Amino acid sequence: MHNSPLFPKILVANRGEIARRIFAACRELGIPSVAIYSEADADAPWTRDADERYLLPGVTAVETYLNQTAVFEVAQRCGAAAIHPGYGFLSENPNFAQACADHGLTFIGPGPEAMRVMGSKAAAREVAEQAGVPVVPGVDGLGMDGAELKTAVAHIPYPLLIKASAGGGGKGMRVVWDESEFEDAVQQARAESKSAFGSDHVLVERYFTRVHHVEIQVLGDQQGKVLHLFERECSVQRRHQKIIEESPSPKVGANDDLRQKMAQAAVALAEAVGYVSAGTVEFIVDAEGGFYFLEMNTRLQVEHPVTELVTGLDLAAWQIRIAAGEALPFAQSDLAQRGHALECRVYAEDPAQNFLPSIGEIAYYRPPAGPGIRVDDGFETGTAVSPYYDPMLAKVITWGRDRDKAIRKMVLALRQTVILGVTTNIPYLLAILQEPHFMAGQTSTGYLEEHMADWSPAAEPDEELWLAAAVVEALGGNGRVRTTSTNGDQPQTIDPWHEAGAWRNV
Repeated sequence: MHNSPLFPKILVANRGEIARRIFAACRELGIPSVAIYSEADADAPWTRDADERYLLPGVTAVETYLNQTAVFEVAQRCGAAAIHPGYGFLSENPNFAQACADHGLTFIGPGPEAMRVMGSKAAAREVAEQAGVPVVPGVDGLGMDGAELKTAVAHIPYPLLIKASAGGGGKGMRVVWDESEFEDAVQQARAESKSAFGSDHVLVERYFTRVHHVEIQVLGDQQGKVLHLFERECSVQRRHQKIIEESPSPKVGANDDLRQKMAQAAVALAEAVGYVSAGTVEFIVDAEGGFYFLEMNTRLQVEHPVTELVTGLDLAAWQIRIAAGEALPFAQSDLAQRGHALECRVYAEDPAQNFLPSIGEIAYYRPPAGPGIRVDDGFETGTAVSPYYDPMLAKVITWGRDRDKAIRKMVLALRQTVILGVTTNIPYLLAILQEPHFMAGQTSTGYLEEHMADWSPAAEPDEELWLAAAVVEALGGNGRVRTTSTNGDQPQTIDPWHEAGAWRNV
């Protein structure tokens, strides 16, 4: 392979579908790529998408993907010029970004200082206020004990949200509904934050019960240009984790004034910290259309494909181009949202059992396919789903001319998706997609608790479906069976998974 003028070689310090996504961007740009993998991922198909692959001894994230010494040893051995961190793991670690520079490597992402500022919810809040971005009423709890903090927030109406200043993903977060619970909740949030992030620094903010989670994608180059790529709605969440995302936002809808104000606020915030690369500014939007800054994610987001489908831009490729010093060649006026895109995260978990992760070997996998359907995955038939990493298996993304068409296409795509051997959330996702409030775009962050709390999967499949599963395996997994007619007609080809309706899991 000929070396690209951008970088001679890029190491991807991640795993699964996001590693595969970045390998594809490297291929598109003509850049050789390098995979690192743990012993648990030794047979994973995504490792074969890179031009080179190197084993990191161990199975846990700490031993492998978070092991900076091991990552830099591989980078030196293979001659990589840059490291792409993906999302999760080392992606928002400013010390790692700085260490890349110290090792003579380009970190494909923002600079360490912008990461430090925006990685602290307290510091990010302060920058937002200075940039004129609306923030949620709240108090920084640094240096206060529980009683002092309780007094300091007395002017804010309950419920309140206690959240860790460092980190995210729902860790170190507590909603407090009554004053009597406050001090215990502070203690619990601080202990969890200390364990997860090494810091017990917390903020306390007003907690809005019926809000929409709307985020703005931004892209900044090294020449100082910052553009927005419009909004995504990510309100369908379980345990503060998104499971369905879409663009445009049904909450923002035709309110272009709100869209522009949020976008301008996001750009102002990014400019205030000299932001370079792809990043996301997250807001909450209340019932009246007021919006408040939540946090900034200084990396590529899991849900970036929906923005790619409505804007036509390759965000992973632009991260690489920007890191190599390329200027953004388009203006804000050149960008527009076209159609509607939807993403569903497919997890190996049981929604009926409090989202308990499902561990095991994938006995059979058939992804969906068709116009307007995209699948980002990192597994195949025979892949082991291990307990060491996040249980997300794949992202199914659809595009349609409008929201209804994107939803219908997603229902079709999920019904086509076959994953046997572990329990998945596909039946749960299908139930959400066909629930009237979701279809109407009425999805506040409390949507799942309000409308899906009593959900349970359909009855166990009958014997014919079990036999169909066995036939699929016997035929080598092509998923289609020829049957002979008993009334003299031509033989038919049937698809047992289509006949099975929404059921997918054995």
